[in-house]
Amino acid sequence: MAHFAHHLLTALPGPLLPFIRNDFKLDYTQSALVSSSFTLSNGIGQLPAGWLADRIGRRILITIGICGVAVVGFLVGLSHTYIMMIILLVLMGVVAGGYHPAAASLISASVEPDKQGRALGLHGIGGSASFFLAPLVAAAIAATWGWRSVFIVLAIPAVALGIIFFLLLGRRASTSEVQGVVPDNRGEASHGRSRRRNLVVFMILTVFAGGAANSISPFIPLYMVDHFGVSLPTAASLMAISSSAGLWASPLGGYLSDRIGRIPIILVTALMGGIFVYVWNVVPFGLGVYALLLLVGVSVYLRMPVAEAYIIRQTTARNRSTIYGIYYFVQMETGAVFAPLMGRLIDSLGFQSSFTIASIVAVATTLICSVFLWGSKEELH
Repeated sequence: MAHFAHHLLTALPGPLLPFIRNDFKLDYTQSALVSSSFTLSNGIGQLPAGWLADRIGRRILITIGICGVAVVGFLVGLSHTYIMMIILLVLMGVVAGGYHPAAASLISASVEPDKQGRALGLHGIGGSASFFLAPLVAAAIAATWGWRSVFIVLAIPAVALGIIFFLLLGRRASTSEVQGVVPDNRGEASHGRSRRRNLVVFMILTVFAGGAANSISPFIPLYMVDHFGVSLPTAASLMAISSSAGLWASPLGGYLSDRIGRIPIILVTALMGGIFVYVWNVVPFGLGVYALLLLVGVSVYLRMPVAEAYIIRQTTARNRSTIYGIYYFVQMETGAVFAPLMGRLIDSLGFQSSFTIASIVAVATTLICSVFLWGSKEELH
């Protein structure tokens, strides 16, 4: 429920981008700043939030992440200039930063070590549900009342769910569980050189392979409008196809990671993501686009809980939220930096050449990192 509420508004900039682009008459580079303004500040917010979650408690940071996003998102719906919207999206990213480091750490401390992948996968269903529903709701509301109304309407249930979550967790969890300090002795082993190396290589994979593949995400609705000639509501609603995969791929990925290990799933899905970027150049509209959107969603949502579970096994319980904060900072900042670069490439070279470059970077990075990660020790014993 918390994950669902957190992403109700953070899922909106992507599917609403064609509406926003037309309203403010933006080019591709300016359009990229709409998503980058949120992801850049959201990444920066992860670092202090992860550190604070280890010290003042996960419950507080998660609640701020939900209610803060809802309040600022409501203000986004009241903005009437491009600059004001960008400023508010930056603020929304900052207050959203506390959710993921705190939530992942709380979950990992609340279940047995051999079930952490499944628990994180189950948690992923909430976020996937938001990303699935948000484009459908956004398309319907925006086509009738405009894109600003979407932020205003969805902010109301989001803040209500944030308050309900705060009260429910306070009743159902003991103080130690809420603070996320349930003992996990397997995670308290000292860090070896190999584990630090694993984390560094994993971060490199996240930056270059993940960043290159994800850099095209904000442009997919624009690509469908400009390349295939679909309507704005259709482009927005089609993004729900990718998110629908998270309703089952996220728990499946977590379950498989508890059975066969984290590294094989991380590497295979990273390679899939890079290949799918190139496929956009050749896929026909219709069933081909629908299938590609679904496969892209599968590769993303399979990997998300597995990456979180992998970090659990490379860190100790007392600094886990801090390391999660660093991971999400790297992930968010990569997307924020790569999106404007991709926008500039598209403005200069067009979609096809830009997608090809991103695909080559993602696939090459995955293959190089696999040399170091394949067969490496995944867990602290």
